[in-house]
Amino acid sequence: MADEVTPAGEDTFEGGVRRVARVVLLDPEDRILLLHGHEPDDPADDWWFTPGGGVEGDETREEAARRELLEETGITEVELGPVLWRRRCSFPFAGRRWNQDEWYYLARTSQTATEAAGLTELERRSVAGARWWTCQELARARETVYPTRLAGLLRTLLDEGPPAGPVTLDTEIV
Repeated sequence: MADEVTPAGEDTFEGGVRRVARVVLLDPEDRILLLHGHEPDDPADDWWFTPGGGVEGDETREEAARRELLEETGITEVELGPVLWRRRCSFPFAGRRWNQDEWYYLARTSQTATEAAGLTELERRSVAGARWWTCQELARARETVYPTRLAGLLRTLLDEGPPAGPVTLDTEIV
């Protein structure tokens, strides 16, 4: 699935919206991989989130999804599927506000060992690890997870399969 190419400079968020590709990565047991993040200077301010990040240069979102997955997890053996969801969000992180337009790609893998060898300096200061979650574990989680309705979205995905087209999620502003 091809998507639009980022005009030069649009991969940054200053004065605009940052284009982001995220990955809903499922293993053969239908567990989802989430990264554990926190504010760089406050590990107690933490949350869980799907792998992914900003589109760079002229890469497509699909290319960004694969690159980010490699950098953040070391996982290369993936079957990248359709865009499941789209979400706009705005949140403070590392002393600035991030405004993002996120596309969530479905992906499947049998490679469950992770190694975050390609993290940026900011990611090394703010990503504490990764964990595979069952849908039931996610539904019972007391931790903060983004997007906030991920447990229900995952349950629907597992029960009904991917939607016919991307579902627009509610905008989240923190």
